[in-house]
Amino acid sequence: MHRITLHPKSISVIVSLCLLATAARLSSAGGLGVTPPDQFKVPAGFEVELIHQVDPESEGSWVSLTVDPQGRLIACDQLGGLFRIDVSEPNAVVEKLNIDFEGAQGLLCAFGSLYANVNSRNQPSGLYRLTDTDGDDQYDTKEHIVPLNGGSEHGPHGLILTPDGKRILMVAGNNTTLPETIEHSRVPRNWDEDHLLGRMPDARGHNANRLAPGGFIMSLDPDGSNRELIATGFRNPYDIALNHEGELFTYDADMEWDVGTPWYRPTRINHVISGAEFGWRNGTGKWPAYYPDSFGAAVDIGPGSPTGICFGYGSNFPAKYRDALFIADWSYGSIHAVFLNDDGSTYSGTYETFANAAPLPATDMVIHDGAMYLTIGGRETQSGLYRIFYSGDAPSDSEPDDNLSAEKVDAASLRVLRGQLESLHVDDEALPCGMNEAVSMAIEHLDHDDRSVRFAARVALEHRNVELWKQPILSAESPRTRTLGIIALARCGKPTDQAAATASLLTLPFDSLTPDDRIAFLRAAGLVTMRLGEFNDDQRAALIKKLDGQFPSGTDSLDRELAMMLVYLRAPGSTESVLTKLLESPSQESQIHYAMTLRGASEGWDDDKRKRLLGWFHEMATARGGMSFGGFLKNIKQEFISHLSDADRERLASSISPPIVTDDLEPTEARPMVKQWTVEELEGVVNASTRPADFENGKDMFAVAQCFKCHRMGLQGGILGPDLTSAGGKFSVHDLLVSIIEPSKVISDQYSATQFLTEDGEIVTGRVINMHRNELNVLTNMLDPSSLTKLNRDDIAETFEAKISMMPTGLLDTLTAEEIVDLVTYLRSGGNANHRLYTDPVAAK
Repeated sequence: MHRITLHPKSISVIVSLCLLATAARLSSAGGLGVTPPDQFKVPAGFEVELIHQVDPESEGSWVSLTVDPQGRLIACDQLGGLFRIDVSEPNAVVEKLNIDFEGAQGLLCAFGSLYANVNSRNQPSGLYRLTDTDGDDQYDTKEHIVPLNGGSEHGPHGLILTPDGKRILMVAGNNTTLPETIEHSRVPRNWDEDHLLGRMPDARGHNANRLAPGGFIMSLDPDGSNRELIATGFRNPYDIALNHEGELFTYDADMEWDVGTPWYRPTRINHVISGAEFGWRNGTGKWPAYYPDSFGAAVDIGPGSPTGICFGYGSNFPAKYRDALFIADWSYGSIHAVFLNDDGSTYSGTYETFANAAPLPATDMVIHDGAMYLTIGGRETQSGLYRIFYSGDAPSDSEPDDNLSAEKVDAASLRVLRGQLESLHVDDEALPCGMNEAVSMAIEHLDHDDRSVRFAARVALEHRNVELWKQPILSAESPRTRTLGIIALARCGKPTDQAAATASLLTLPFDSLTPDDRIAFLRAAGLVTMRLGEFNDDQRAALIKKLDGQFPSGTDSLDRELAMMLVYLRAPGSTESVLTKLLESPSQESQIHYAMTLRGASEGWDDDKRKRLLGWFHEMATARGGMSFGGFLKNIKQEFISHLSDADRERLASSISPPIVTDDLEPTEARPMVKQWTVEELEGVVNASTRPADFENGKDMFAVAQCFKCHRMGLQGGILGPDLTSAGGKFSVHDLLVSIIEPSKVISDQYSATQFLTEDGEIVTGRVINMHRNELNVLTNMLDPSSLTKLNRDDIAETFEAKISMMPTGLLDTLTAEEIVDLVTYLRSGGNANHRLYTDPVAAK
C-alpha cells in the first residue's frame, strides 16, 4: 500500500479547486445565485470580477475584510470562522484559519497581530488580539483585550490605525455599552437626553431603553489599555476611515422606521472631530443637526444601511475616484463615491453611485494592489468576493498644483486652529499650556465664524473647572460667546448657577440675533431649565416677553425651536399659534413636529382647538411613512387625549373616534383632472407667463403634487427621492418639466430599480432594501415605504435593470396652468421666498 504525502501548498491548491467546483455548481443551480459581475453598473473604464463565490455551507456569509502583511485578504463569516484568501493568482485560494472564532465585524492586521472586533451571541463580544506564536502562519492565541456587550447588529464594528500608526481606533453602534474603564475622554462626561418637552420611545419598542451616549468611537493602545473616548451620539456606524489630512470620517445609519417623521435622520457622512456629539437619541429624541451642541453631517446620503467604508488612496483609479471616500450601502446594494470639499475647518461634499447591482448586500471593502476588493453577505445571504479595477485609458490626471488656492490655505489654517483647541480636550495635567491660557483661548474662539472651531472651543471649555470661566461667560459682550458659553455652563454647572445663567440670557437682544444664534439662545435656555432647575414665574414671564412676536419667523428650524419653548413656557396664545402653524405647514414632517409639541400643551385649549387638532389626526390616517410611522401618530394622539378630562372625552367623542378612513375610499376632496400635460406645452406656458409667481401657492402645489412625500425642499419633505433644494440652480425649466412629466426618460443610478422575473412568470419592480438568508424585501411603492414585497431568491429566474422610474407619472394632471407656473417657480427658487424670481421680473424669464 502506497501512502501519498502532499505538501501543504498542494493541499491549498486542491482545496481551492474543490471550492471553485462548488462555486460552479452553485452558480448553475436554480434561483438567484451570487450576483454576476455583468450585472454591476460602474463608471466607464471600470471592470468587475467575481473572484470567489462563497459556499454558504462551508464558508458562511462574509461581513468584514482586511489585508495581512503578506498581501492576503482575511475575511470573517458573520456566524462562523475566519478565512484567508490569496488573491495573487487569477483563481483565489481560500483557506479557513485553524482557530475557533466567529462574528468579527471589524478586522485589522497591525503590531504583529490580527485584531478582531466581535459582535456575536455565541462568543463573548469585544476586541480580540490573535497572534501566531510558533511561526506556522496560523493564529494560535487569542486574547480578549476589550470586553464589550454585543449580539445585536448595533455592536462593536470597524477598526483602523490612528494617523500616527501607534494606536487603534474602533467604532461601535448604539447597543454597545461603553467599556467599564475609559482612562481618558475627549467627550465631556456630562451627556444626557436633553429634551425640553420629553421624548417618546420608538413606537415598535426598538431600543426603547437605550439612552445617551449612544454609539461611540474610541482609541486604545495595542494591548487594549489606555482607552480614550473620541466622539459619541452615533446610531450604528459600521466602519471608519482617515483622509490624507488625518481627519476621521464615518458613515452612520438611519432608523428606516422613522421615515416620514421630523426626527428621521438620513444615513450620513460624519466628520468625526475631537469631543464631538452627534445627537442620536432613542425614538423621537434625535437631536436636529442645527443644534449648536450636535455636530451634524458633512454629507447627507439618504435611506440605506451603512457598512464598510474606505478612501480610494492606493488605487489605480482616476484622481476623481482615487481621492473619494467609498461607502457601502448593504440594503440598497450600492457603493457610493463621496467627494469631500473643504468647508472651513470641516468638510461638505457631494456623492454619486459608483457601483450597484441587485441584490448586492455589500459588507466591506479594501483597496489592495491598485484595486478595490469588495465582499457581499451578512444575515446569511449569499456571499461573494469581487475585484473592481480600472482598465480604461491611463488617467490624464493633472500635475499637482504646488500653489494652493486661497480657500485651501484658509481651510488648512482653520484645521490647525481647530487642532490647537482640540489639544485642550484633555485632563488638566495633560494640557499643553497653562490653565489660564487654555481657558482664555477657549472663550476667545466661541465667537469664531467657523462652526467647527466654535464647537471645539466649547468642548475645551467644558473640560475646565467651571469656576475658572463662569463669570467671563456670563458677562461676555458677544451674544454668541455668551449663548454658547451658557450651553457649556448648563452642561457643567450646578443648580446654584441657574439664576445667573438665566439673567445673563435675558439681557441679550433676541430679535437682532441671526437665526442660528437665536437657535443657540433657545437651546441655552432649554438646557438651563432642564439641567440647572426649572424657571420660576418671574423668569418665565421675562422669557415670554423676550420671545413675544417672534413666532413664526419664517425659518423652519427656528420656528420648531420657538414653538417648543413657547409651549414649555405656557406663553399666552402659544397653543393657538402653534396649532395654526401646524395646519398651515406644507409637509407632514413639520406638521408632526408641531403635533408632538402640542401633545402635552396646557395653555389656552378650547373645544374648537381640540377638534382642529383631532381633525388633523383623522386626516393623517392615510399618511405613509416607515414601519413606526403609524404607531408614532397613534401614540402622540393618545398622549394628547390622556390630558383630557372625562367630560372632555365624552364631549369630543365623535372627534376622538371618527369613522375609519381607508386607502380604498376616494379622497373627500379629490382634485379634478385638468388635462394630461406635455413637456412642450407646459414649457411654453411657464416661459410665457407674465403674472408674478405666487410663492405660497407654489409651496402648496409642491404638497398637492405629492412632491413632499419623497423629496426635500430645505428642511422639509421626504428623503426617498433626490433633494430638490438646489435643483433650480442646476436644471432649466425644460429639464425640470421632463423630470416631473417623463420621469423614466433619465433615471439616476442612485434611484434606479430592478425588475425581478420569478419562476412563475411574475414581474416585480422595485428596490431591494432588506435581506435575510434567501428572502429579499423589495420596496415597490415610493409613496408607501413601509409596504414591502417579499421574494425568495430560489424563486427568481432572472433580474433586469428597470427601464421605468419608480416616480409616479401624472402628478401635474390635476393642476391648472397657473398652479404649475407657481410650482415650477417654487422649484427654481429652491423654496426661498426672497429669491430674485419673486422680486425681479426679468429673472423669471
